[in-house]
Amino acid sequence: MAARCFYFSFCGWSSLKSNDTHPSDLENESDHLKVPVFKEYKLDQLRAATGGFSVENIVSEHGEKAPNVVYKGKLDDDGDRLIVVKRFNKSAWPDTRQFLDEAKAVGQLRSQTLANLLGCCCEGNERLLVAEFMPRETLSKHLFHWESQPLKWAMRLRVALYLAQALDYCSSKGRSLYHDLNAYRVLFDQDCNPRLSCFGLMKNSRDGKSYSTNLAFTPPEYMRTGRVIAYTASAPYYSIF
Repeated sequence: MAARCFYFSFCGWSSLKSNDTHPSDLENESDHLKVPVFKEYKLDQLRAATGGFSVENIVSEHGEKAPNVVYKGKLDDDGDRLIVVKRFNKSAWPDTRQFLDEAKAVGQLRSQTLANLLGCCCEGNERLLVAEFMPRETLSKHLFHWESQPLKWAMRLRVALYLAQALDYCSSKGRSLYHDLNAYRVLFDQDCNPRLSCFGLMKNSRDGKSYSTNLAFTPPEYMRTGRVIAYTASAPYYSIF
């Protein structure tokens, strides 16, 4: 743990850098990213990649008790690419076509501010998502669980900048709703750049219609009316720090 903390400090906690790509240019950045196009995986591929969905490979916030468990893995047939696999519970997404359509729509997004969705799997009752693996943990871990090295304000501002760019990009592509926006959804890549998890772009109810499964991060107008107001550029974003 100490080694990882040192590396994180070395990679730029104390420095504030703006993203090299302006939000208005993000729609063209997929040409420069080394991210494969979205694809459908076989269940056997993902089972092998995660060691048979081994408990040792679980990286979800609540471990095995999470309603939808996330595993880390490696695709041997794709240059040993590191991935994360989100395995939904058996009652989620009963409509196969709805799940595939939603996953494919999110899978078209490609940005250096996202932990991009690489693919999905839909076999029998199994519903799985495959995304890029981010090795430097979550924002939550660095905010709340590494008390010996608090997150510097320069890095907090950097996270806010990258997060705003990610949300702006998603909105420009027609994905204006993000579910359960919180510190667990912000990840850090190998270069310590903040990334927004693509999983929050998927609708996450059985009927694919509800906005959020966590009332703490639900827009207040949804609580009152059951509807989400279409936000403009001047609309407020709620703090995750």
